[in-house]
Amino acid sequence: MAIILRSSDPLLSRIHPQPQQIDHFDHLPDSILLLIFNNIGDVKALGRCSVVSKRFHSLIPQVENVVVRVDCVISDDDSSSLISDKPRSVAAATPFSAIFRLVFKPLQALGQFLKRSGSASSPSGSSSPSSLLISGGGGDDGEIEQGGVTHHSPTQVLKNFDEIRFLRIELPSGELGIDDGVLLKWRAEFGSTLENCVILGASSVIPATNSDTSVDLSSSNTAVAVAEDNGSIPESFYTNGGLKLRVVWTISSLIAASARHYLLQPIIAEHKTLDSLVLTDVDGQGVLCMNRDQLEELRVKPLSASSASKRTLVPALNMRLWYAPTLELPDGTVLKGATLVAIRPSESKKEVCDVSWVSSAFDESYGVAAKMLVKRRTYCLEMNSF
Repeated sequence: MAIILRSSDPLLSRIHPQPQQIDHFDHLPDSILLLIFNNIGDVKALGRCSVVSKRFHSLIPQVENVVVRVDCVISDDDSSSLISDKPRSVAAATPFSAIFRLVFKPLQALGQFLKRSGSASSPSGSSSPSSLLISGGGGDDGEIEQGGVTHHSPTQVLKNFDEIRFLRIELPSGELGIDDGVLLKWRAEFGSTLENCVILGASSVIPATNSDTSVDLSSSNTAVAVAEDNGSIPESFYTNGGLKLRVVWTISSLIAASARHYLLQPIIAEHKTLDSLVLTDVDGQGVLCMNRDQLEELRVKPLSASSASKRTLVPALNMRLWYAPTLELPDGTVLKGATLVAIRPSESKKEVCDVSWVSSAFDESYGVAAKMLVKRRTYCLEMNSF
């Protein structure tokens, strides 16, 4: 008599047991998981990871390398409107009239991560979308309700990390509204106040062209060299509003840097394990950097701030300026009206004439442009505190 065993027969499962699914992450030590999480970095991705399991939930706050990508910026003057949703020209028209609050489009997982403190429920459970909605604007606790969506500030999100050492925050765009084809980049370092700033600008950027144009540019560069030998700034620096434009570039970059510095105070005060903090933007327009010593200086030394404009006060400055009407880079790119400005506080013990830090302020081709410009005649300027 033949015995036929069906797949659902319990006897078959005892004779040929189904292989059990193995979670290989369970065999990894915490140190390896933290290494993986540190390489992920992105705060939203880490928020998703935190709801995968209780183990992940307990490890995420120990991550040392965190990247915060800001989705939109809300002005305190009008919390009902998202600046990132406006046309760029409108958003950039008054970038410094009020402090900007950085906010995130929330994720369901991130929202649950925010509520981990004091929660007795299992981290793997799902959270209700309604738990993320804060009525009445919620400005005091770092949450804003916009169109039925709750936005969380970086300060609030980062409170859930206990051991951050390297923090990078990326804004959705640069603050300075500039015309198409115009180059403007800046890099600043702060302690309790501005320590140095480098600004690179050009009235226009022309991509690599043919050899005939290169010959013309060589002739132009020769004429510029003759003018510089006379000890005066080339006439093109003053004509067609060139001087005014460069003054606007300098002041606007310094205001943008000091406004960013002002925004970072609560984050720096709360996260005493920080070794490095970088606040940049997706456009690559400006970069604010702070190392461990500078971060500690801000914690212990009172900040000179303008309460009206919501930014750190800029001290009296010494500046060095380099200018070239036409600058051809090794890759063939041409910068028209290329200008480089190196800035240090007047009371700084470091000599502003030491340009080694200026040459390394920018990467790639713009770093090459800075190295080429510092070889030209240097012009000295001063600026009062503002």
